[in-house]
Amino acid sequence: MRWVFFVLFWFLTLTAFYGQGNTEVYLFDLDWKNGIPSLSNPKNISNNHGYDNQPSFWDNDVLLFSSTRAGQTDIKQFNITKGSTSKWISNTPTGSEYSPMRIPGSDNISSIRLDLNGLQRLYKYDNPTGESESLSDLKIGYQLWYNEHILVCTVLVKNQMNLVLVDFEKKSQLMVAENVGRSLHKIPGTNQISYISKASAKKKLWQIMSLDIESNKKDTVLNLPFPIEDMAWLRDGTILTPNNNTIAKYHPKKDSVWTDFNVFNKDQVFKISRMAVNPAGTRLALVTDVSPKTIVQRQVETFNKRDLNGFISCYSDEVLAQRFPTDTMYLGKEAMMDSYERFFANTKNTGVKVVKRISIGNKVIDEEETMVDGRTGHQVALYHVENGLIRSMSFIFPDQETQDAESVVKEQLEAYNARNIDAFMDTYSDTIELYDFPHALSSKGKEKMRASYNSFFEANRDLNCKIKNRIVIGNKVIDEEYVTINGSNFSAVAIYEVENGKISKVTFVR
Repeated sequence: MRWVFFVLFWFLTLTAFYGQGNTEVYLFDLDWKNGIPSLSNPKNISNNHGYDNQPSFWDNDVLLFSSTRAGQTDIKQFNITKGSTSKWISNTPTGSEYSPMRIPGSDNISSIRLDLNGLQRLYKYDNPTGESESLSDLKIGYQLWYNEHILVCTVLVKNQMNLVLVDFEKKSQLMVAENVGRSLHKIPGTNQISYISKASAKKKLWQIMSLDIESNKKDTVLNLPFPIEDMAWLRDGTILTPNNNTIAKYHPKKDSVWTDFNVFNKDQVFKISRMAVNPAGTRLALVTDVSPKTIVQRQVETFNKRDLNGFISCYSDEVLAQRFPTDTMYLGKEAMMDSYERFFANTKNTGVKVVKRISIGNKVIDEEETMVDGRTGHQVALYHVENGLIRSMSFIFPDQETQDAESVVKEQLEAYNARNIDAFMDTYSDTIELYDFPHALSSKGKEKMRASYNSFFEANRDLNCKIKNRIVIGNKVIDEEYVTINGSNFSAVAIYEVENGKISKVTFVR
């Protein structure tokens, strides 16, 4: 792919309430040297295929989080100092627990229970027996204990959450703010709590607000330059916010711009959704989606083991399977299960070997050799991953063999790097079509393409493209490219289709 432009932007995905993605909980030491914080000693403390989320610290050395087992989500407790051991607090076959949190001044835990009949309520759980009782009839979404009898919580009302103070001692409820986010925290060194206000969402302005529980006075801590759903406080008053595999930091009283606090390897921490800091400010827990490469590799391994349930668990409920680009094979997990049940029933020996793998963003492209009862095959699978599960897969088969597919793509690469517009356009057909994956048409026709690339070549004197990986299948060439434009470098992927010695179609995978 030869890119005409390249844009970096903050990306926000608002998931459904307690959406069951494939996530992991990581724990880090939070070190302070000369007043500067840093992270070290990463550890995956959930290490579980499925939903692991909503961590909160019981104390400085013990962590609570929600974790899925046997089709239900229960409360798990992780002890850092006692050999990194864990135990289950709840076991509720009729429902699942979310957002567990210690009730101050006791050994009890409060958690949101979502029952199989759809009832959503706040419960109290005894630690260690797990016995429970209902605390409130409100439809609470998220919670924060201010003290042993005052609960700050979000209550679901129509299509938004409102901030409510519940005083169990006085048996009172007070709504203090409308349209708030899920992230509730105590502000270090104060008697205030913070929340994210979405009240000015129509003006595209979200704010971090403070609330004094005693006086109910609200103040603006920070106008956000971008919408966020999660944040955390460091002990010195620094705010942390996640953005994909990066944590950014900002001190409201000291900083004028946001800076990177930590950038993680995407194969380990792919997309951060939650964070929590212990009371002493010495440990940080975060929740991340499982990386696309990890979940794709798991489905390869479970397929080769003929583990049908393990294989199917790698896919979302709405999984879409297609023949590239748009021919639907089946839609939904049930149809997928039926298809692969028949396949395994009618075969004795099956296997897939990954020959090459290209990863870009939340997409993974595998060149695969297939083995079915002694017969070998060749295919490419393009996986699209969302929330740690495979949302769609598109198969490319060598239906149309051609001898000149790779050579013409090589010619256009040489012309691109030379910024030779005539030689570059000579490799394309008159009816060339450019698409954004999966099938959004962005340009059609040679004349329009020439005009666009001619000005692009003239404006970028350092233009260069190197091939990192190439897959050739039938009349298609899939290139993973490392592109230089105006001093900036980035990776890109393009699928070229060749007809009659010319490139007739290009699909850009971003």
